[in-house]
Amino acid sequence: MGKFIRLKKGFTINLAGKAVPKVVEIEQPETFVIKPTDFYGIYMPKPVVKEGDTVKAGSPLFHDKKHENILYTAPVSGEVVEIKRGEKRKLLEIKILADKKVEYETFKKHTVSEIANLSAVELKEQLVKSGVWPNLIQRPFGVVADPATTPKAIHISAFDTHPLAPDYSVLYKGQEHYFQIGIDVLKKLTSGAVHVNTHATTEISTVFSQVKGAEVNKFSGPHPVGCVGVQIHHLDPINKGQTVWTTTPAGVIQIAKLLLNGVYDSSKIVALTGSEVKAPQYYKTYTGASVKKFLQGNLKQENVRVISGNPLTGSSIGKEGHIGFFDQQVSVIPEGDYAEFVGWITPGERKLSFHRAIGLFSFLSPNKERVVDTNTHGEPRAFVQSGIFEQVTPMDILPTQLIKSILAEDIDEMEALGIYEVIEEDLALCEFVDVSKHKVQEILREGLELVQQS
Repeated sequence: MGKFIRLKKGFTINLAGKAVPKVVEIEQPETFVIKPTDFYGIYMPKPVVKEGDTVKAGSPLFHDKKHENILYTAPVSGEVVEIKRGEKRKLLEIKILADKKVEYETFKKHTVSEIANLSAVELKEQLVKSGVWPNLIQRPFGVVADPATTPKAIHISAFDTHPLAPDYSVLYKGQEHYFQIGIDVLKKLTSGAVHVNTHATTEISTVFSQVKGAEVNKFSGPHPVGCVGVQIHHLDPINKGQTVWTTTPAGVIQIAKLLLNGVYDSSKIVALTGSEVKAPQYYKTYTGASVKKFLQGNLKQENVRVISGNPLTGSSIGKEGHIGFFDQQVSVIPEGDYAEFVGWITPGERKLSFHRAIGLFSFLSPNKERVVDTNTHGEPRAFVQSGIFEQVTPMDILPTQLIKSILAEDIDEMEALGIYEVIEEDLALCEFVDVSKHKVQEILREGLELVQQS
């Protein structure tokens, strides 16, 4: 029997430009990119291809020197046209010029009854060599899961409360069979339960409501209630020495497709969202796709920021960038490259803020969709301890003190204050409401890496 949990702390950022429930098929993008930087915990990515090589979907592109058995594979077939490196020859991305029709590497197929009889060791072996394994993320630290460990539980958030988040009933329509098989597989990989966490006040897709063999929990409240870290905290908190895995519904479905069909299927539906998009809607594509064709003739203006993911936690990729491995959303909002004279203290109708003194009108009309840009309305300044972080963090931790302990590099204090329970998305709202304009998400990642290496 699942649990019902109601949270009150948080803040839902209601922006204009949500995708209408329409899925469009367009001509396949020309290039696709896989970026090691999308995966935390990779020690030293090492390419196993060179420029000019031809690959199929599922062909190995690189592996981590620390975990050579985990392969990161091509999402489509085509020619490797660029291996981009940064400082100290660090691997940044591998670009593929895609074939018109995708060809696949073939892996062993299984019937449903055969899958039921596979051991955890056999399942892991097939998942790690196909490119599907990186969908499994390990807590603490939010890194790619270690196949040598057995988590105490696996958690899946079946809804998203980030700004402009896509509708999961559109993303996963008709995927009930694959999702169920994926859940059956995940049950073999944990010593505990598989949790599917749904939203209590919106209609639940049959993909999740009819699932068997999992704990189906219900959550309600403002963002970040949809973040899996917040859900874990209220269901089964992580203590030092414990391991929990998380994944997305897309990851669950991809696992099932690999075992049933014998191919690495990176196809996905992506929501193109944002106030500066003429037709915000959904597109069929593959992991790592270029956004160029989605945006062509579809922008209201040119001075925009294109984000892979949502405006709160996503990454800026430019108009010719590529969608991140875990992202099923592209957001386009106005670029805030302008200066304001005392603008940060001037209330305005267009301003969206958690602080009533600045975002007065947003409090008077909370359901109105707002158009916001990337301007931070101020510069970094001394850390002001206002207690505002605690109002948007629905967890039994002290985020202000935690961030300060990271800045002080006090590992014992970080552990005592709950760093094992959070990653960037769990505290992203703290960055949004911070009057001191600190990059809270970057600071938190630095703390997580410091603790991990200690």
